[in-house]
Amino acid sequence: MKDVLAPTLAFALSGVLTVSAVAAEAPYLDNRSDPAALVQSLYNAINRQEYARAWDYFGDAKPAKDFETFAKGFEGTASVEAATGSVSEEGAAGSVFFSVPVAIRATGTDGSEKVFAGCYTLRQLNAAAQEPPFTPIRIDRGALKPTNETLENAVPASCGDGPLPPQKDAALEQAKELFSASYGKQCDQTRPGGDPIGEPDSYAIRYKPDENSNESEIRLFRFFCSMAAYNEDTVYYVSSDVDGVKQLQFASPELDIHYENNNSDGKLEAVNVIGFRTDDRLVNSGYDEASHTITSHAKWRGVGDASSSGTWLFRNGTFALVQFDVDASYDGEINPETVVDYNTAP
Repeated sequence: MKDVLAPTLAFALSGVLTVSAVAAEAPYLDNRSDPAALVQSLYNAINRQEYARAWDYFGDAKPAKDFETFAKGFEGTASVEAATGSVSEEGAAGSVFFSVPVAIRATGTDGSEKVFAGCYTLRQLNAAAQEPPFTPIRIDRGALKPTNETLENAVPASCGDGPLPPQKDAALEQAKELFSASYGKQCDQTRPGGDPIGEPDSYAIRYKPDENSNESEIRLFRFFCSMAAYNEDTVYYVSSDVDGVKQLQFASPELDIHYENNNSDGKLEAVNVIGFRTDDRLVNSGYDEASHTITSHAKWRGVGDASSSGTWLFRNGTFALVQFDVDASYDGEINPETVVDYNTAP
């Protein structure tokens, strides 16, 4: 891996892009319609070992003294990952210049890794004013320097007058990491419809701990976990300045249910609460911002005539069980009874 050539060529305009030296893994892509497409095409050419095409993406200022040196520079490169920041553009004398903040992590065939960071400039000549041969967007100049930062932290905040990138949501990122670590192998890998899991619904809850306190805020994150025929599991995390990010555990009653002749299809005789437990997942649940409650409704079978439902109210900085209803009769009718009620005065 050549320290000079790798950072010269490794950059992208959006997200993180990984390239491999195995040519057969990448379908052909040659799109010079905008800076992002050009950079993706550059990586595609390198990935497919089509170095003449990669060489042609550069303008008059080439990245090496000649093509042979350029191509030879990739002999020791196994892969490159690139992350970019906010791109800016500026018009000048019939051209538009694009400034791209970039950081790369270059991996050699020996397994070594190095991180570089800096800025690159792409140039687009006025298409209407050109005569043949037409010149598309090309790489004009750039430089990356070694850094000890991680790839994610090494991206410059901006290049030139480019806008600053949005700040990362630290609480959200930590919640996602915790969810992935705990449930990455337990939960489905995609939501219904094909979207990947791991992106939660997010809510901000503002409250005053007491009359003499300033207003505080916690964040609530609701993660989809899995779906069966008629029930969907979800997992919740909360974030606060005091406790950081932690998973919510939900108090639920332990039930002792009696049927006539011990036959669940027969007459229901009694539903008794004999204790409480905590659940780390809720079924068919959601958060209501108006009432500050999380509710769940678990169907015991598809027709929904037997079920259990819970309500957890946000108060004093946390969620507490205030009501639990159970319909334990498999009678074809929806007739739940309340077995826990802290909404009603005794």
